[in-house]
Amino acid sequence: MLLTIHPENPQLKYIQQVNDLLNKGGTMIYPTDTVYGLGCSLNQPNAISKICRIRGLDPKKAHLTIVCKDLKQLSSLAFQLDKSTFKSLKRNLPGPFTVILKSAKVLPKQLRNRKQTLGFRIMDLPIVSALLEAHDHPLISISFKDDNDQLEYPSDPFEIHEEYGKNVDVVIDGGMGSLTPSTIVSFETGDLEILREGDQEFIEG
Repeated sequence: MLLTIHPENPQLKYIQQVNDLLNKGGTMIYPTDTVYGLGCSLNQPNAISKICRIRGLDPKKAHLTIVCKDLKQLSSLAFQLDKSTFKSLKRNLPGPFTVILKSAKVLPKQLRNRKQTLGFRIMDLPIVSALLEAHDHPLISISFKDDNDQLEYPSDPFEIHEEYGKNVDVVIDGGMGSLTPSTIVSFETGDLEILREGDQEFIEG
């Protein structure tokens, strides 16, 4: 199913339609504030396994990202953020950044890896913000890409739906996506480390 949602003023009936799918274990390809993503609810283990199968990845090695609605929600899922890290997050989020942090034990077992770290995002995008307000849980997300595609990150939602729509319950058309993924910033050791540069610079402290 292809669902067109206004990128600036998301229609509540469509947001609720997607929310209902997520609550039933549905999966989606959806716009983020960078590239299109493959996502589902954090509260649906079978859906998490499905998006990993779509990408051909092991959940514990898949570099999955938890998309939170705000810093309060993020802080409840990350392990003991120190003041310096919290200050850096507050200065840069929401924004096009994936932040690698130690994860709390409250997270599903299938997400726990040897390093006990996960990526976290708070996105600056009305569609995602509306979904997170409607949904009772954070989202699980991974950048959507076809490793055989000349364009590493497909950006046209109509083309994405035509080629990959059968693999998920809904493709959300929120307009053309970016070709540049998020900047990845790690606080795994306590110090800031840039693992991947995106379009926007992460400002420390």
